[in-house]
Amino acid sequence: MNINKIHHVAIICSNYDLSKTFYTKTLGFKVLAEVFREERNSYKLDLMVNDTYQIELFSFPNPPERPNKPEAVGLRHLAFEVTNINEAVQELIQKGVAVEPIRVDPHTDKKFTFFQDPDGLPLELYEA
Repeated sequence: MNINKIHHVAIICSNYDLSKTFYTKTLGFKVLAEVFREERNSYKLDLMVNDTYQIELFSFPNPPERPNKPEAVGLRHLAFEVTNINEAVQELIQKGVAVEPIRVDPHTDKKFTFFQDPDGLPLELYEA
């Protein structure tokens, strides 16, 4: 097996319009494609993160809640690399997003912080 990179991350949301606005307007991800799948009563929104990665945002009727935050088995959180964490945090705060205090990773000496998407999915900013 010759894995090159992560292609995409899939996220299921409870309120499609709210999450679409958050990921496109608040975080600024570009829409690649948007499809309504009538047979599933579900939207699929492909978002571009820079020119390398993609997020697939799905809506389904009545998805189950995340069992535990954030320490459930499975994906713990999604981290985004930023050049200047202070600027990124200020931009999120100006857009009304609650952000945890910036901390320093004791193993790498890099700054990081967490915030949440509209469904409470933990998202991280990690300074390069």
